[in-house]
Amino acid sequence: MTRGSVLVVTVTYNSGDHLTAFLDSLDGASTHDLRVVISDNGSVDGAPQREAARRGPAVEVLENADNLGYGRAVNRAAAGATEEWILVVNPDVVLHPGSIDALIDAASARDDIGVVGPRILDADGATYPSARPLPRLFLGIGHGVLSTVAPDNPWSRRYRPTDLAAVDSPFDTGWLSGACLLVRRSVFERVRGFDEVFFMYFEDVDLGRRIGEAGFRSRYVPGAVVTHVGAHSTSHASTAMVRAHHRSAYTYVSRVYPGPLWAPVRWALRAGLAVRSRLATRFPRS
Repeated sequence: MTRGSVLVVTVTYNSGDHLTAFLDSLDGASTHDLRVVISDNGSVDGAPQREAARRGPAVEVLENADNLGYGRAVNRAAAGATEEWILVVNPDVVLHPGSIDALIDAASARDDIGVVGPRILDADGATYPSARPLPRLFLGIGHGVLSTVAPDNPWSRRYRPTDLAAVDSPFDTGWLSGACLLVRRSVFERVRGFDEVFFMYFEDVDLGRRIGEAGFRSRYVPGAVVTHVGAHSTSHASTAMVRAHHRSAYTYVSRVYPGPLWAPVRWALRAGLAVRSRLATRFPRS
């Protein structure tokens, strides 16, 4: 293993030209050795194969037989890795110059930092709330049930993170967006990677929770900057994605609050999330 080496894992599903821009941005993002694995969940656009052919052995395509979901596809690509770091990043992200090096520098500052995440900008240049506290039961219930019908309710205001656009210094947080995060490989292996029960959504929340429980920090690094164009691969499946989000929310709570004692609360939450899912799909926000 080369110290400072990085395995870059991106999961594709008909990612098109976004993949080209992402791979092009890697050249200026780091001075470290990078190995890129595209874990493809059944794309039919040919983009992963086209880009691998264009770039040669530096880019590997792992062709999954079907759509494995996000966390499982990442785990499969990371299995057997020897690099010191694993960068998990969406294919519609463009990394700014020096961003990977800035993440590595921040993560190397302390041995108990398990994962770091950059400042994520959207296509308009606004800072996305990519570092948040772990959701707590009653705070999460209030936010989850009321945010669609009353976005400015007290629970949602508390759940939303600090305005990250105004933050210039790194700080510890509960979890980091899976759109782009750098995790210490030894820590990723210790917590056994992403929990594959989550097909999509909440796998990054759950990863942050388990990394914290293992005694490691999740740290937001605003000096490292990337731009996330958007969830292009799911833009035509909004109803399915809303339902998947609510299923994952319930699964997460079930993981954190198991057992018969919490069963009535889980039942109530399941009912509340079902109502919220129906409202969100019937009256989608523009």
